[in-house]
Amino acid sequence: MEDLLNFVVKKLVDRPDAVSVTPVERNGFTVYELRLHPTDMGKIIGKQGATINAIRSLLQAGSAKKGLRCSLEVVEERQD
Repeated sequence: MEDLLNFVVKKLVDRPDAVSVTPVERNGFTVYELRLHPTDMGKIIGKQGATINAIRSLLQAGSAKKGLRCSLEVVEERQD
């Protein structure tokens, strides 16, 4: 699932080298934390969240097919 997320997200952003997907296990549930360059945040979220919702749907469909439970969180990096 991590490879799928990396592939999809890197094709959508301007800075694919800044994309990072980290799986975190929480009570038998895998949460993928997506980190990317702040300028690419809008491209991943999309209008009214349409793009991120589509990516989450792909993740859920793929993980359900393998009998896994997964979700996706976009982690915003703070730049001070």
